[in-house]
Amino acid sequence: MPQRDLTLTAELIAAAHPRRPADDTAAMPLMTDADVEAALHSELDARPAPAGGGPWVFGYGSLIWQPEFAIAEQRLGRVRGWHRRFCLLQRRFRGSTDYPGLVLALVAGGVCDGVAFRLPEGDWREVLMPVWRREMRGNGYRARWVPVATREGVVEALTFVANPACDRYTGRLGEADIADLIARADGGLGPSAEYLRRTALACAELGIRDRHLWSLQALVAERLQATPLIARSA
Repeated sequence: MPQRDLTLTAELIAAAHPRRPADDTAAMPLMTDADVEAALHSELDARPAPAGGGPWVFGYGSLIWQPEFAIAEQRLGRVRGWHRRFCLLQRRFRGSTDYPGLVLALVAGGVCDGVAFRLPEGDWREVLMPVWRREMRGNGYRARWVPVATREGVVEALTFVANPACDRYTGRLGEADIADLIARADGGLGPSAEYLRRTALACAELGIRDRHLWSLQALVAERLQATPLIARSA
């Protein structure tokens, strides 16, 4: 799926969402820094016995294009028993309380191709804290160690799976419903559609083929093209 086939473009998204809304700090409860830090320490203590070197992190969504941690090595890899799905509401950052966006999480079943990142030697807690805070403080994810098959062998990697007990978890929505939510959502970090576009583009550039992402980017592009602002200028 070459980049030229991506119909959800940055220009289309900017035309549909010309003004970024203010960040609503009350829109989504967040864990305290102390609780986030304690959870990270506990998770690293539970790390499976390593074969050598720093721990690995498996990225399947925004971690592919915005990892926020130092990287000693990266490999394309596949996780079995999980697949990526837009299933977590985002009432802040990439959405609002009135128009929540959606972000990806891993849910049970199938396979997921992504990127395994190895952390450098050093204080792994300090290296991981920025991305751990980003992913975990909204309570939408649970951390999990998963085997990732790469060309160079299997590595145990930390990743983030959906937390079904969280009120942000939608369950399995149909793609039309997912596209409706993504197309209209905007937040302090930008439109939900931009998160989708960057993830689909990053996967395409790596040769990762994901029907869910590719179908959704086309559906969201159709919806943005039909927005009154764009239709008036066409």
